[in-house]
Amino acid sequence: MPLPRPKKKFYSEDELYEYAVGALARRMRTVAELKRLLRARVEADTEYGQTLVELIIRRLKDNGYLNDSQYAASFSSLRRDNQKFGRLRVVTDLKAKGVHGDVIDKAVDAAFAGVNEEKQAREYLRRKRLEKPKNQRQAARIFRQLVRAGFSSRTIFAILKRWNVDDETLDALESESA
Repeated sequence: MPLPRPKKKFYSEDELYEYAVGALARRMRTVAELKRLLRARVEADTEYGQTLVELIIRRLKDNGYLNDSQYAASFSSLRRDNQKFGRLRVVTDLKAKGVHGDVIDKAVDAAFAGVNEEKQAREYLRRKRLEKPKNQRQAARIFRQLVRAGFSSRTIFAILKRWNVDDETLDALESESA
């Protein structure tokens, strides 16, 4: 016989606000991420629950605890500087976190203004300890890794050409990326 599930506790407005502040204290979050967290703690299918979540979000925004623009700017610069990711990867990650497209465009444009993409890709390769490929298989591996890291194929091919990767390999990779 299965054990009965404990009754789910639903939070009041003050408890929900305290929970939200605690969640933001642990790490920065987007509005969409925080809404997901809060909906799990209220009766989200009721009008009262939806209103309560929106009220808490509004209160957090008014107090300056929640701001998607600041989040996107901070996230973009951290990904650029720490993980050495390219522009496309940062945009994809921000979309997955629920940030609005206009906010993403402004933040990523500001973060990557003046950044040489080829230099960024080389720093990424150095960080990952990837060296000049010795064969076609290693060249393909580096190509795929740079694509996942968010660099444009033009930049990737420029790096591979500087490494004197043969034209046959480059043609095969170009047909793969198309």
